[in-house]
Amino acid sequence: MSDAPEATTCYIYRSSKKDELYLFLAEEDNFECVPDEVRKLFGVPKKAMELGLTPQTKLARSKPTEVLTNLKERGFHFQMPPPTHELVEEILKRGV
Repeated sequence: MSDAPEATTCYIYRSSKKDELYLFLAEEDNFECVPDEVRKLFGVPKKAMELGLTPQTKLARSKPTEVLTNLKERGFHFQMPPPTHELVEEILKRGV
């Protein structure tokens, strides 16, 4: 028997209005848990992927434990785009 936690399946959608804005859902295509005002700002969700999430999962911009908590308590989690200064620093590091 493994001590590894069981993965929680989540469904990840990207925003049609804002680059690098992602919505994680506990239930596939169930947007009813997301407030109407937020859904309008997010735009049309485009499914990006399905993910088995554990506290050890590496995510680009969110802490997996925070995502898991939000999915359990709210049914959704937003992964926000990086601040502009982070993008500029990343570009400069690449020498572009």
